[in-house]
Amino acid sequence: MQREKFSSRVGFLLISAGCAIGLGNVWRFPYIVGKYGGAAFVLIYLFFLVALGLPIMVMEFSVGRASGRSAAASFRVLEPKGSRWHIFGYVAMAGNYLLMMFYTTIGGWMIAYLFKMLSGSLSGLSTSEVEEAFLSLQKSPLQSVFWMALTVALGFFICSFGLQKGVERVTKKMMSVLFIILLLLAAHALTLPGAGEGLRFYLIPDFRKMAEEGLFEAVFAAMGQAFFTLSIGIGSMAIFGSYLKREYSLTSEALNVTILDTIVALLSGLIIFPTCFSYGVSPGSGAGLVFITLPGLFGSMPGGRWWGALFFVFLSFTALSTVIAIFENIIAFAQDLWGWTRKKAAFINMAIVTLLSLPACLGFSLFSAIEPLGPGSAILDLEDFIVSNNLLPLGSLVYLLFCVTRHGWGFENFLAEADAGKGLRFPRALRGYITFVLPAVILIVFIGGYMEKFF
Repeated sequence: MQREKFSSRVGFLLISAGCAIGLGNVWRFPYIVGKYGGAAFVLIYLFFLVALGLPIMVMEFSVGRASGRSAAASFRVLEPKGSRWHIFGYVAMAGNYLLMMFYTTIGGWMIAYLFKMLSGSLSGLSTSEVEEAFLSLQKSPLQSVFWMALTVALGFFICSFGLQKGVERVTKKMMSVLFIILLLLAAHALTLPGAGEGLRFYLIPDFRKMAEEGLFEAVFAAMGQAFFTLSIGIGSMAIFGSYLKREYSLTSEALNVTILDTIVALLSGLIIFPTCFSYGVSPGSGAGLVFITLPGLFGSMPGGRWWGALFFVFLSFTALSTVIAIFENIIAFAQDLWGWTRKKAAFINMAIVTLLSLPACLGFSLFSAIEPLGPGSAILDLEDFIVSNNLLPLGSLVYLLFCVTRHGWGFENFLAEADAGKGLRFPRALRGYITFVLPAVILIVFIGGYMEKFF
């Protein structure tokens, strides 16, 4: 079966960036930047983004393009005879399903809030009233399942039309609109009274604050954010490499995706800090920031209903771009393993993912008694922990070792694929670094994630 390819380089870049750009760019990145000294932290983060995330993204793209397959079959195509690397393909498949088992619930909340903003139902509410509205959404099984199922249906419906006519066409439009909305929201935030104070807090280096929080903690936070922001380790990037022609080097492509991801994270901070400082509230992290703090602020500002709606269009597109990218990977699994048609794979997986998403979706209502990570935790938190703190770092380690050891694909084969086409070459001089140093750093991030979670 002839494998479909991207119609343009722009399509590849925007879809790959859409997969990498997740909600962590919005509800975690600005918070940790402010916590660890503003621009001082950003410099450390950018260093680790290039040193940690970029090489592994190049490796994922290379494995995908060289094999012309998804993670389900790519290792089997490239591995030495008699080796067992292909077993990881099933782990990567499980990782993609598991990611969607909780991400679709959060995506559903985003779309629900978009409609709430457009209808004006959040306008004029106090922060406590907005919090009640969010808890009401979480605790309503009917509402939660409806918005989650809508997210799943939208994603697979778009994917069912094909790579070019569905995934590429829709994601290009969504990502283009996303960047325009980001610029509009940032420009508006900068005009709010008191925005300058938020801007100074965000952009002026404060090494004293970094020292207060602890230099080691700041460095580890930068490593963790740089590592997790690119969605590497479960083959979600390898699939797009498999659809890519050999016109451009993969180091250039990975660098461009990394730049787009970083721009979204930085612009999110330009929206959140000026807005929060203008209204005298703390820019916290997580769901509280996105679903409680910011909606409350939008509801109290002139024209806030429409600015809030724009903000949730941006967030909905952020969530949907990731959902579509991962669903494309899931569809490719079925095509590679069982030879299913795209429509059949989309239809069957739509039912499977909807059913698998129910535990996290109902974890705040019918299954709220289940607290797998201790009091106050939910099923969603456990699924997030398994993916973010286990499968992503350990999966990245597998891709790394596969590309650098003679028992795997091997460094020379990786380098030949990464350097095929016009653009930047992967530095051969980094072989020692990626063979010995980078695996150790990944293990540090992995162990540190457990330390942070449980100690």
